[in-house]
Amino acid sequence: AMTGRADSTLARHADCTLLLPDMPEACPMQLAPTTSTTAMLALGDALAVVLMRGKGFSPEGFRTYHPGGKLGSQLLRVSALMHTGDALPILAADDLMEQGILEMTAKGFGVAAVVEDRQLVGVLTDGDLRRNLDGLMQRKAGEIANRSPLTIEAGALASEALGMMNRRGVTVIFVVDEKGRFEGLLHLHDCLRASIV
Repeated sequence: AMTGRADSTLARHADCTLLLPDMPEACPMQLAPTTSTTAMLALGDALAVVLMRGKGFSPEGFRTYHPGGKLGSQLLRVSALMHTGDALPILAADDLMEQGILEMTAKGFGVAAVVEDRQLVGVLTDGDLRRNLDGLMQRKAGEIANRSPLTIEAGALASEALGMMNRRGVTVIFVVDEKGRFEGLLHLHDCLRASIV
């Protein structure tokens, strides 16, 4: 029990009592519970934090028990939201841009990953196409690809990925493993749909 009176019915029936000190209420008439409610809130928060530590409550546990909440959404991993498999726009460095444009259009992300031996070696964006219009169709994907794509690992927080996209002013981040192998991509809209801010 959490109470301000050791002789209260609640305190007498409790196995353990957390006794608040005797203190005057902030209300000028000493009637409205003001100081006591603030003290009770502080004691309840302290008790919750101690129990979280004692039980080893982790961010993953928080996410499990609050899957639809705004706080829980901040703990989503990139792996939970990223696109994989056949949904990915993938080109080889030697693919002609005619094929590149078809791949980018078909997959609908406005980008394509340039991959060699499973390694992400570059990315093509709509902006790259516009900057290279002269003779574009005869050029190869590897020639005009950006060789410094924005990447993140699947185990990172999606909120971290969103922050990186916002700082770089891009709408897509590419997902790679620890060895740089291409695994997927995450779009800004995926984060917004999951209520990640």
